[in-house]
Amino acid sequence: MNKTTYTQPGRGILSIKLNTRNLIKIAMLAATAFVLMLISFPLAAFFPSFLELDISDVPALVGGFALGPIAGVLIELLKNILKVLIKPSPTGGVGELSNFLVGSFFVVPASVIYMIRKSKKNAMLGLLAGSIFMTVSACFSNYFIIIPLYQQFMPLEQIIALSPLKIVKDMKSFILYAIVPFNLIKSIVVSTVTLLIYKKLSPLLHS
Repeated sequence: MNKTTYTQPGRGILSIKLNTRNLIKIAMLAATAFVLMLISFPLAAFFPSFLELDISDVPALVGGFALGPIAGVLIELLKNILKVLIKPSPTGGVGELSNFLVGSFFVVPASVIYMIRKSKKNAMLGLLAGSIFMTVSACFSNYFIIIPLYQQFMPLEQIIALSPLKIVKDMKSFILYAIVPFNLIKSIVVSTVTLLIYKKLSPLLHS
């Protein structure tokens, strides 16, 4: 990560040149994210089986760091469109919608902070801010959007019953003891992988 590269706040951070080269980079990162999305596993001992851990947000973060937050959101969007088209979930796209929203909540603040001053410190601060923003936003998106949509396929009582924790008894406790810790764990894993690989991939993305 270049410690001497700066971007003036408010200028260029939320823009992206949609030239052929950048579109190819976005498409390749989205395809990689889609493949990683298929490699997931549940943490069934602690969380409902439909909350599966994967690192498909890593390519979106890498793209966001290199090309800006809009690129990161586009990667999240394309990844989930591919998922719906090739291997859709049995929830009519609700799982993919949730993945897109939560991933975007993570990528945007992380990449905005990193684009302001491209340094390892700002990358870490961005990932920390993104993790917090993602976790908090996931609470609201699940409460007002995702869980109500899931109820079109499964009653709330059955959704709550999927949690292995006896302390989970209603929607609020489900969000507090399932959604929050799951997203915190996911953000730690994804942030660690991003920090480990971005410096190695950065020259390729900026070439």
